Amino acid sequence: MTIPAPRSIRLDALAYGGDYNPDQWPEAVWAEDVRLMVEAGVNLVTLPVFSWPLLEPEPGVWDFGGLDRIVDLLWENGIKVDLATATATPPAWLVREHPEVLPWNADGVRLEFGSRQSYCPSSPVFRGAALRLTRALAERYGEHPALALWHVSNEYGDHVARCWCPESARHFRRWLEGRYGDIAGLNEAWGTSCWGQNYLGFEQIEPPRTATGPINPAQLVDFERFSSDALLELFQAEVEVLREVTPEIPVTTNFMSLFRELDYWDFAAAEDVVTDDAYPDPADPSAHVGAALNYGLMRSLKDGRPWLLLEQAPSAVSWRDVNVPKAPGQMRLGSLQAIAHGSDGVMFFQWRQAKFGPEKFHSAMLGHRGERSRTFRETKAFGAELKKLEPVRGTRVRSSVALVADWDAWWGVTQTESMPSQRLDWLTEARAWHAAAFALGQPVDVARAGGPFGDHRVVLVPNLYAATVEQAEALAAFVEGGGQLVVGPFSGVVDHREQVHEGGAPGPLRDLLGVEVDEWWPLPADGHRTVELAGRVHSTRVWGEWIEPHDGTEILARFADGDLAGMPALTRRAHGAGSAWYLAAGLDEEGMRAVLSAVLTAAGLPLRVPDTALEVVTRTDGTTDFTFVLNHGREARTAPRIPGGIDLVTGADAGAGLALGSFGAAVIEHPAQHANERQA
Repeated sequence: MTIPAPRSIRLDALAYGGDYNPDQWPEAVWAEDVRLMVEAGVNLVTLPVFSWPLLEPEPGVWDFGGLDRIVDLLWENGIKVDLATATATPPAWLVREHPEVLPWNADGVRLEFGSRQSYCPSSPVFRGAALRLTRALAERYGEHPALALWHVSNEYGDHVARCWCPESARHFRRWLEGRYGDIAGLNEAWGTSCWGQNYLGFEQIEPPRTATGPINPAQLVDFERFSSDALLELFQAEVEVLREVTPEIPVTTNFMSLFRELDYWDFAAAEDVVTDDAYPDPADPSAHVGAALNYGLMRSLKDGRPWLLLEQAPSAVSWRDVNVPKAPGQMRLGSLQAIAHGSDGVMFFQWRQAKFGPEKFHSAMLGHRGERSRTFRETKAFGAELKKLEPVRGTRVRSSVALVADWDAWWGVTQTESMPSQRLDWLTEARAWHAAAFALGQPVDVARAGGPFGDHRVVLVPNLYAATVEQAEALAAFVEGGGQLVVGPFSGVVDHREQVHEGGAPGPLRDLLGVEVDEWWPLPADGHRTVELAGRVHSTRVWGEWIEPHDGTEILARFADGDLAGMPALTRRAHGAGSAWYLAAGLDEEGMRAVLSAVLTAAGLPLRVPDTALEVVTRTDGTTDFTFVLNHGREARTAPRIPGGIDLVTGADAGAGLALGSFGAAVIEHPAQHANERQA
């Protein structure tokens, strides 16, 4: 598949709007909806995400009348459309005529129709039907002036990310044959001499369904890779149709933040615009910290290009155990946070709150009370404010720190029960490391383990369980060039075949880090261990290691008690103009901040007094900076002084520091600061 240069959304303003399901409402309501959309400042609407049964009520019978009318009505009122291919869920007639399209779980049970995503990604029947619908939509609406963006399917992998059915088994075998060439290559890679699992041919291999005991880890990881690729193939098939029929229209599919099931690096490479669905929990006072890392990934997937927040909740969602609404001002603040981190707009799920179905209690821009609903008043007010932020569109986020996310390593460290500890989780570690950088005032991008690392001064690798020589070489080149690299525990353990590196961990990172891991010493749930760093003692969690440093490797911290007392816990080794740090323990919050404070200082980056409630992020076009100051707390704060800065929303002078109330925010426009000024 030839991938053209990315195209931008065909919109001349920051995007504002949300999902609309007009088929859930009488047509008499449509005109009122569009009137209120215009009043609220909506300029982009997503539809018809789940309308396949209405668009194709019988096999090969098309009915586009209703979609024609709503697209025309929106366009007549100046509103553009993010047009979904409506392939996220097959209609009942397809499932009943071809029950083989339904997915199986790992126990070999076929899942029934009645929710969403009731399809096997490998099903040729489903794929054929989906592509016919995609082509029909592209040919009908491809030249419509309302069309701003193609939205392929919806939230791939949300409900069905893995399928164990016979069709998936056949697809898995083809995938394995393409990867290994012959059965001997697979047997060698999977180490099937262990537990007598040698195969004589690919036809003997099944997906890793529920078995008598632990399953071969190499098979499990390959099934994770295959399953991500199977959905990617499905996505690419629709993209190819759209690019054939409408080559000038950009294409996206909505991601779900840091989502384990799909390798988003691969998905992003196949689309024009990165979009994300983000639902931080308003009941969690630290949810914005995790959101910042999610958004760091979104902007990084396309090398820093602006992305789009395609879904968020105006207030409460409908799928948590307890669905707490957003407090007054919290929706505005969360929207500004996404824009601060590179989103060129704000979209919601959904426009009008449903009367029926599983999402009837999910908030909407227009609540059950209509114009009188709080969500409508707040979204209308923010729509007016958003127009003042138009100068921000197209600018990029300034960041000097990147965190490595590698799906092979993530799948490997979490896929099997035969690990030193089930408590070590990649995402938990990534969020802990990011939280420390956040508290110290550093926005964090996300990078692949093999780079490129661009202009970043610090690269954080919380865990790289599976590591290759090529990745180690890229990280070494970053350090040689002056970067500060920090690698966390249980890294460089195996190669991409799930086989332990010769000489043990950290494998190909050994010379770069200047340490060797002798044994892993994970903590039991009730265990306790401490580390002494720079005269202070910090608690550890989850993990510890017995490491032995090479000559020339500095020991910066040691375990202070227990069986590892006196052993190194944090080391640093100089290479070229930079340094490689190794942390052999999971540290508590204060300990992680202490480590990253030392690293940031070594990189010449500014530190601030740790504060997780105040966030400062800058977008820039190289000439003008737009600094977002966000108060995520309920107590009043004061924004940093920015001489010559003006708040785009209020017009206030930022030179003396602006007062920010509970959930307050300012977007300050000022002349761009150059690297030497920022460093000072």
